[in-house]
This record gives sequence, C-alpha cells and structure tokens, in this order.
Amino acid sequence: MIKKNYKFGFDIWGLILFLVIMIPNFIWFAVPAPNDILRAESVTKVADAIGSVCQVAMVVSLCALMHKERKKISINPLILAVIGCCLLYYLCWILYYTGMANTVVILGMTVVPCLAFLFFALDRKNGIALIPIGGFTICHMIFGVVNFII
Repeated sequence: MIKKNYKFGFDIWGLILFLVIMIPNFIWFAVPAPNDILRAESVTKVADAIGSVCQVAMVVSLCALMHKERKKISINPLILAVIGCCLLYYLCWILYYTGMANTVVILGMTVVPCLAFLFFALDRKNGIALIPIGGFTICHMIFGVVNFII
C-alpha cells in the first residue's frame, strides 16, 4: 500500500519550509537574546534525543517521500495555515528577543512550528510524515513545557 501510493523524489517546498522555520534558530545560535532562558541546560535529555531523531525523520519524509496523488503546491486553506504558523512563529521569536519569555511565547515557539509541518504534510497528502511529525511535536512540547513553563 505504501509503496503503491508514494514515490521517492525531492520536494523542494519541504526543504524550504524547514529552512524558513530554522532561520530564527540560526539567528539565536549567533546572537543571544536578552533574558535568554533557552540557553539553560535541558532537563529532558531523553525526550530531546528522541525529538532530534524524529526531526531528522520528519525532514527526510517531507522532502524525499511524495504521495503520487498530491497536487502542485498552491494557495489553499492548508498552505495558508502553514504561512500563518510561520508568521506566528516569527512573531514569538520577535517577542522573545524583546525580553518576553512567558508561557504563550514558549508554547508559540514549540507548538506552532510543529503545526506548520503538520499542515504542510496534510496538504502534500504525506501521511507517512505524520508519524515523525507527531513524535517531534510530543518531544518538542515536553522540552518546552518541562524546561521553561513548569
């Protein structure tokens, strides 16, 4: 069934989405934010490691697995949701750099990018990608909530 409905290829839009989501992280690596709580040592090392594996699997599945019935990318409600999530994610990073590190901002920085990947996978009919996206989302939420909210 999987082999019948999917093919290996390269979806440039999956890579673009990943890079768009990663831009604030690249900036953060180079330029620390004021009140930079994200630089504290994580207490969720196992979840972080599993999340990293899921993240790699997510990117590979979004970029290399393509459903044969997917349509050419176009503006539709799911793609608008992806764009909205990216904009909201950038807003959370801007707020974080202004010194805000509250629950809403932290959740926005952890949940919103995961939703962008989820909506993208749904638009591309990539059900296989939903598995690593789900694992990454759970681990990313554990990281954010345990380390910075509770």
